[in-house]
Amino acid sequence: QVQLVESGGGLVQAGGSLRLSCAGSGGTFSRYHMGWFRQAPGKEREFVSAIDWSGGLTYYADSVKCRFTISRENAKNTVYLQMNSLKPEDTAHYYCAAATSLPGGLGSPRSYDYWGQGTQVTVSS
Repeated sequence: QVQLVESGGGLVQAGGSLRLSCAGSGGTFSRYHMGWFRQAPGKEREFVSAIDWSGGLTYYADSVKCRFTISRENAKNTVYLQMNSLKPEDTAHYYCAAATSLPGGLGSPRSYDYWGQGTQVTVSS
């Protein structure tokens, strides 16, 4: 199994940028597909972005395309989410997750076996 810890969240004005990091330990990180999800109060958990084990394939929710970029550095056991042009609608608790296989595809929560505790992102208007 793998343990995941997110960092990099905070308070930012609309139009600003943040970079989230997710550090993994306790497993073979380079073999996991990785995803980012978010959840706002009173709303369902929402897919944001995902990257396959090699970093060669990426996938984004329509709401963040052209604004967010996912990447990974397997030598550092870390996946990143660069968030630009942030909007108040992006305010949520952001979680990273790891998958050993993808029965539901990169964008499905049911594909993921391990989850971090999340980091808060708040975007002011």
